Amino acid sequence: MNGPEIHVEFAPELHVFLPQARRAGTLRATTDGVSSLGHVVESLGVPLTEVGALVVDGREVPVSHVPAAGESVTVRTVARPQRVPGAPLRFLLDVHLGTLARRLRLLGVDTAYESTDIGDPALAARSAAEQRVMLSRDRGLLRRRELWAGAFVYSTRPEEQLRDVLDRFQPDLRPWTRCTACNGLLREATKNEVADQLRHGTHATYDVFAQCTECGRAYWKGAHHEQLEAIVERALAEFGS
Repeated sequence: MNGPEIHVEFAPELHVFLPQARRAGTLRATTDGVSSLGHVVESLGVPLTEVGALVVDGREVPVSHVPAAGESVTVRTVARPQRVPGAPLRFLLDVHLGTLARRLRLLGVDTAYESTDIGDPALAARSAAEQRVMLSRDRGLLRRRELWAGAFVYSTRPEEQLRDVLDRFQPDLRPWTRCTACNGLLREATKNEVADQLRHGTHATYDVFAQCTECGRAYWKGAHHEQLEAIVERALAEFGS
């Protein structure tokens, strides 16, 4: 780009997307005179999924605004809670976010997950076809125009990832209603119905079971239940309705 120069200031939360040398104060950006402000912001490294209001010389403008020479641009972060119009709130996670997917499902949040790398075009197409919010740490994926909606996962720690997603989107929580393996809905099941999945000790010790209506997997309050219960209780304490 070698056209009009503008001045851009990013919200501190967005500095993670900028090179270290460009994170302090206002930066200068040279445009080509025809590209939209949204394109300019993305060319500086910030996915539009993370951008809230764009303010030019004190007035809010759309991402389609074509900046003129000398304009001062403030790029704000997405307002929370973020509302996703047009569909029940549900998510799609890429191959790197398996633990987050299981924890969202534990809380009863509709969460699709690809356990293999099917590629960015296929992920974006599924997001659009099923109207799911794409969660990823892949900035390139989040820039794809065919996405229904998307959000960057800022942390690499599953507990922080979960809290950030719940804080940003505030989905309805219905713990213990979804299969953590496939996202199917659970139903109550008798011991006889799931007997083929039980070892002798489990068969003798437990009497309350649930089963996935999609994949048939059986659930009971086993050795890891206290750990899962703690995750559920923390989420409900902070984000439960």
